[in-house]
Amino acid sequence: MTITPTMPTTSPASVLARQGAIGARALSTGGHDDFNQGQISCRRPGSDHFIIKGALVGFDEAVLGDFVPAVVEAGAPADRLAPPELPLHQAIYSARDDVGAIVHSHSPSALVFGALTDTPLVPLSHEGALLADQVRYFRDTSNTVLGIDTGNAIARDLGDGVAVFLVNHGSVIVGRSVRHAVVFALMLERACSLQLAALASGRGFSQSHAQDVADKRDYIFSDLSVRSYWDYTRRRVARLFPESTEWAQP
Repeated sequence: MTITPTMPTTSPASVLARQGAIGARALSTGGHDDFNQGQISCRRPGSDHFIIKGALVGFDEAVLGDFVPAVVEAGAPADRLAPPELPLHQAIYSARDDVGAIVHSHSPSALVFGALTDTPLVPLSHEGALLADQVRYFRDTSNTVLGIDTGNAIARDLGDGVAVFLVNHGSVIVGRSVRHAVVFALMLERACSLQLAALASGRGFSQSHAQDVADKRDYIFSDLSVRSYWDYTRRRVARLFPESTEWAQP
């Protein structure tokens, strides 16, 4: 049995699909591609239903019709094109009513950084200021997340954080909206890349102090700022993927 998607162009699901497709293309431009692997999903916060990028397409080619419907309830019948890591998304949505979107990818800098031992992400950059102490670690397995028990364990380790490293696998980033999750995913990859470069220099480096971190979180990462980053991201996607301009504005 499958869930048949019905997505009229004016439905809330179609609006989310537009945002999700733009988010997928943005993730591609930010280094999150790994063939057709990785997912972006989204919902209205607190809803028992969500949509998720289908299993057969990559971030760089996703369009509105590639998003398939799903439900938070584990074990419910799933669309035949739903990705095998659907339980990861179900578990996080079940645990976090505040989450409206989830990104899971194998972006290289985050994957490498997550595998380092005794090396937390620090406020070396603006992005690090947002994410320092907000990124958790999941070490139980590095395998594909195929079951709800593993999904629940990841959700527990994520807790109330922004992201979680799936050690030797990839990362998961959450946000209250598509724009938050995508912007934070792009920032995580950049923060990891910058800190890896600093570590590779073999020299010490300075970090933002606690007051600067607090001020950056209040200003640079305010909702208004995140919206402006998302607006820029949409324009960049339109430049790099002209076909996206044919999609109605999310």
